[in-house]
Amino acid sequence: MSTATARPTWDTVEKGTELPARTFFFQRADLVRYAGASGDFNVIHWNERVARSVGLPNVVAHGMLTMGTVARVVTDWTGDPGSIVDYGVRFTRPVAVPDDEAGASVEVTASVTEKLDDGRVKVTIKAVHDGQTVLGKAIATVRLP
Repeated sequence: MSTATARPTWDTVEKGTELPARTFFFQRADLVRYAGASGDFNVIHWNERVARSVGLPNVVAHGMLTMGTVARVVTDWTGDPGSIVDYGVRFTRPVAVPDDEAGASVEVTASVTEKLDDGRVKVTIKAVHDGQTVLGKAIATVRLP
């Protein structure tokens, strides 16, 4: 027996509604898979020596990988990947991914910060790695049924 989770609707959501928090993990293998899928083979995403030589703390996750993964906190909440009509972030800090079994974690929280017209809401997202925000001004506009 499965229990269905009630999906948010525009009528039931209010400003301040908090989305379920999530923690996402990145390992070096994820970076390799993303590089292959995206075609972004920048050496800072796979070579620790080069990453450190340019001032990075370690090999870092692709910004678009982080951005896309973090958006799942919104799409998991709505239950519809097509619900996001607009999404933007500023990359504020890199997500360093160590070469170990644990990898790097990013803790994500989000809340509805504005109820718009036409069935849309604005969701502000906070993504933190090692105690520091990694995405600034992370805001998604979402259409709800």
